[in-house]
This record gives sequence, C-alpha cells and structure tokens, in this order.
Amino acid sequence: MGGSDGSSRPEDETERSQFSARICRLPRRIWLRVWEVGHEDPRRVIHSLKVGISLSLVSLLYLLEPSFKGIGNNAIWAVMTVVVVLEFTAGATLCKGLNRGLGTLIAGSLAFFIQYISNESGQVLRAVFVGIAVFMIGAASTYLRFFPYIKKNYDYGVVIFLLTFNLITVSSYRVDDVLKIASERFYMIAIGCGICLFMSLLIFPHWSGEDLHNSTVCKLEGLAKSIQACVNEYFDANLAETEDNSTEDPIDKGYKAVLDSNSADETLALHASWEPRHSRYCHIFPWKQYVELGTALRHFGYTVVALHGCLRTEIQTPLAVRLLFKDPCIRLAGEVSRVLMELASSIRNRRNCSPEILCDQLHDALQDLNKALKSQPRLFVGSEDGLAKHGDRRDLPGSLVSLKTVKTDSSALTEWKSKRALRSHPRDDGEMKTLRPQLSKIAITSLEFSEALPFAAFASLLVETVAKLDLVIEEVEELGRTAHFKDFKHVDEITVTCEKPKVNVPGNQLASHGAE
Repeated sequence: MGGSDGSSRPEDETERSQFSARICRLPRRIWLRVWEVGHEDPRRVIHSLKVGISLSLVSLLYLLEPSFKGIGNNAIWAVMTVVVVLEFTAGATLCKGLNRGLGTLIAGSLAFFIQYISNESGQVLRAVFVGIAVFMIGAASTYLRFFPYIKKNYDYGVVIFLLTFNLITVSSYRVDDVLKIASERFYMIAIGCGICLFMSLLIFPHWSGEDLHNSTVCKLEGLAKSIQACVNEYFDANLAETEDNSTEDPIDKGYKAVLDSNSADETLALHASWEPRHSRYCHIFPWKQYVELGTALRHFGYTVVALHGCLRTEIQTPLAVRLLFKDPCIRLAGEVSRVLMELASSIRNRRNCSPEILCDQLHDALQDLNKALKSQPRLFVGSEDGLAKHGDRRDLPGSLVSLKTVKTDSSALTEWKSKRALRSHPRDDGEMKTLRPQLSKIAITSLEFSEALPFAAFASLLVETVAKLDLVIEEVEELGRTAHFKDFKHVDEITVTCEKPKVNVPGNQLASHGAE
C-alpha cells in the first residue's frame, strides 16, 4: 500500500504541473486568438466599438431621469432595436432598420383602425372581432412570406409587422389608449433605428457593395493562382510522395472561396441594393450582375476542382511521360492565369477589360499542347512494350493481342457472373472475402493498357478551362457595360506576372500596386 502510494505521487505531481502550465498559458492563447481575429479584418474592431457606443447612447433613455419619466419602460424597445438592427455593413443595417420601422408603422396603424371599429360593439363582440382579426392578419402575413420577392426583401419587416400587430391588438382589449401605446413604441423604434443609421452611414461606414466588389476580385485572383499551382504541382517530381492533406493544401484556398460564395454573394447584392449611391453616377448599379459573374466563376471552379483531383488519383502517369508535355501545359496554364488576373484588375479599377484579352498567345499555347499530344500518338492507344510487360504476346488473327495476366472484358464478366451466383450458395467464407478485391484488381489492371490515360484526362480538363474562360469573360464584359465602367486605355494596361517587380518599374506604380 505504502509503496504504491509512494510510486503514484510523482505522477500526480507531474499531472498537477502540466495542468498549472496549461492554466498559465490560457490567457496568452486567448489573447493571441483575439488578436488574430482583429488582425484578419480590422473592421471587426471598429464595428464592435460602434455597437458599444450605440448601446451607451440608447441607454441614456433609461439612465437620465427626465427622459425616463417621459418615456418609461418603453425605452427598452430602443435598446432592442439597436441590438437587432445594427449590422456589420451599412446595407444590412438599412435593410433591417427600414423593414423594422415600416413594419411597426403599418402594424400600429392597422391595430388602431381595428380598435377604433371594435369600440362600437359590446365586450363579447369586441373579443370575437379581435380574435378574427388576429387570425386573418396572422394567416395572410404568414402566407405572404412565401412569395419569393417578399421573402427576399421584406421578410424581416413582415415578421416585425406580425409581432407588433398582435402585441398592440391583443393588449388593446384591456387598455383603452391603444394609440398612445403604438405611438410610444414607434418613437422608441425610430430613435433606435436613427442611432443605428447614424453609426452605420456616417461613422466609418462599411459598404456591402464594396465587399461584393472586392470579393469578386479575390475570387478571380484565387482561381488564377490555383490553376497555376495545380499545373506546377502536377509536373513536380515529388508528386508521388505528396500526401493527401486537403485541409492544408494551398490550392484549395483558391477555389473553395468560389464554390462557397453563392449565398454570400446573394446576401451582399441584396444589402447593396439598399445602400445609397455614393458615386457621381445616378444610375442603378447592377449588383445582380456580380451574382451572375459569381455563378460563371463557380462553373469555372468546378473544372479547377476536377483538375486538382487529377493530382490525387490512385493511377498516375509516370513522370517521364508527363515531362514530355510539361512546357505546353505550363504555358497554357500561365495564359489562363494571365487572363483571370487581367479580368480581376479591370474589375478592381472599374474599367473595361482589354479588347485583346484573348490574345494570340493563348491560342498559340493551345496549338502547342495539341501538337505535343499529336506527336506522341502511341501513348494514348497503348504501346507494344507496355502491353508486353504484362504477359507474353500472341499473334492472333486481326492483329489482336491477348494478355495472360489481363483478362478481357468478356472473360472478366463471365467470371464475375459465376462468382456472383455463389453468393446465394457460398461454399467458403474466405472465397467471399476475396471476391471484391479480385474484381478491383481486374478493373485496375485492365486500365493499364495506356499509362498516359490519366494525363489525357488532365490535359482535357486544362483545355476545358479555356472553354469556361470565355463564359467568364462574357460576364465581366456585361458587368462593365451595365456598370458603366470607364473605357480601356493602353496606358492603363497592367502586365501581371508571378515574378517580383523589376528595378526599373517606377516607384509610384509600385505604390499603387501596394495600395491595391
């Protein structure tokens, strides 16, 4: 007993020391996490301070004695409005604030009208009338929320209308002065909305339209970097040794933001439509066109995902075969990336893209890849040496080749049918366990007739990116026309490269790139 207790004491002390060390490190870890969130987007710190200031201002309605005597407990509606309405961007705040104010105003007016009519009847008939009104308005408002346009733009306003109407109408049965109740709540909500709009529009405003604009630019640049990195990695000598770790793969960062941006784009476009026009143009800005461009980018991103999947397939083309097509593939990927970066630059600077966006260099890169593929026809139909290494060749009529170790489709199908028949009458458990592995080996071995087949899929997807690129260019040009971007000038042309800037580049141009 004593020996066992003595032997456990050092372990207990070690556990205590480790626990105390974790407790001591906890404040530092929390601080680093807080710093990381704020450093990632400094606007989060500004928004948090704006919310704190707004709540302090609206709390004065409770804290100051004169205002509390004049308003009373209705000041809580102003506090609730600030908590609910004040959003990160000005467009979101405008959308929720105007919806809340409009819903409260309509609900109060309708509740006063119903109370005015029901006062002429007796107590029982008045209760029946209020109940019928609550049922009809509640059912009609809920059904109205199913309309797509209402649900998209005014769903929050309908909810506030329904809530306010029921609160005022039901309470008016016991309270005579319903007009005073409705007016006081409307004034408090108006004060709360006014503070929210003041903080959102005038104090370091964050615009939903700018977020949508910048996110579109980032998505174009991310796709360009993903394609370039994907092709470079495919021709890397260490591809076979690369482990599948998609959570840390830098290629994923480029296209994941595109694939997951559908709901975010639609929300930003909706909120941006509520924002005031803060430019010298009075026309309606085509925020919906950004959503259409995002849809085209997602279709383009699907091809990039498939291209990235070629790097993680179980069957890979030997490196010696891949290196035969390295230069044309890298050149084609570079041209596609160049076009995407040029499109991103045109949107960032709000100018139309260059008329020579699809220049001869992209066409020449396609022709070079086509010539390289045609120069090695035996790789894509199977070579005699590649077939001979699986078994002895036998000259058959019609110049057909039979392999000993590779079953033909008919023989594999016959064997599969015979083994499937054994499932209903199994003879041995070991035979059942080896059934599916044998079928997998048959399927994989039958594909080894052409070692270049995986590369053919990779090259086909790379060419597909060029076809999808044309759709992206059309959407960008349509965005430039509808948004009235400035015309392209050759002096504004920016050459995008992956290298560091040369020494002879003017300093002001480098500064402008850094500001962007």
